[in-house]
Amino acid sequence: MLKRVDRVQIAVADSNAAERVVAEVFGAELVRRDKAAPLGARRTTMQAGASFVEILEPDGAGAVQDFVSKWETGLFGAGFSVDDPDAAAHHLAKCGVGFEQSAGQLYLDSAATFGMRTVISQHRERAPVGAIKWAYEVTNVVGDWQAASARYARIFGLDATKFSPIESKDFGYTGTLTLFDPPARLDRVEIAQITDANLAMGRFHKRRGDSLYMFFVETDDVGALEKRLQGRGSRFAAHRRDEAGLAELFIHPSAFLGVLVGVSRTEHAWLWSGDPERARRASMARAGKA
Repeated sequence: MLKRVDRVQIAVADSNAAERVVAEVFGAELVRRDKAAPLGARRTTMQAGASFVEILEPDGAGAVQDFVSKWETGLFGAGFSVDDPDAAAHHLAKCGVGFEQSAGQLYLDSAATFGMRTVISQHRERAPVGAIKWAYEVTNVVGDWQAASARYARIFGLDATKFSPIESKDFGYTGTLTLFDPPARLDRVEIAQITDANLAMGRFHKRRGDSLYMFFVETDDVGALEKRLQGRGSRFAAHRRDEAGLAELFIHPSAFLGVLVGVSRTEHAWLWSGDPERARRASMARAGKA
């Protein structure tokens, strides 16, 4: 059922300042300003690559106000696209998932999604703009990755045989990647269960419980994005380099509205997504060694 990681939602106290950050970091462009009534929010939609970044500012009482009052700013929700929202609504209702329909979107009851606030929208192809290609992953930290994996396969109509196991000693977690459409695309929810509570992800889960932790974007030129970050004095960490240059970096939450953002070069994420040879071939081709 799920087709793409279509958007991410970031809750803020000041949307004007947030718009500038998203534009400066990703070269994002303003699409519209409106309201998301189910969330009690004023919404600014910006396009970065082919994906949307929705900036949510409280508009009275509601989920966004509750989030901002508790955390000030951060990753509030994830959005996925489907070809047929009506069919998706029927499937969700059949699975017992509560949701609210508004302006053609489905806002899911967060109790169904392990702390991952979710909005489902009609799929539309968009020509990329700015410094990235698209968002392809949101990370959902949970207490039980197997339970989350089974539920997401069921309620989102995903094929669990296409999921890819993942484990990281460096970051202290184990879990799975719920790949929507491999090998065509990398779009997925990364479901992560903590194995080391002393590392950053573990400390985050201890504070917030099951929730969204970060998101990942893909770009053809990680080095160019690195220069954008350097130019604005943003805090980031270059994480992986190979024969083709900088392949992956992490943007620190202090540089992007309280949100940790991973950036990977096109095809590089297959290295940990079930097809490492594909990533290596792409790297060698980029370096002119193919």
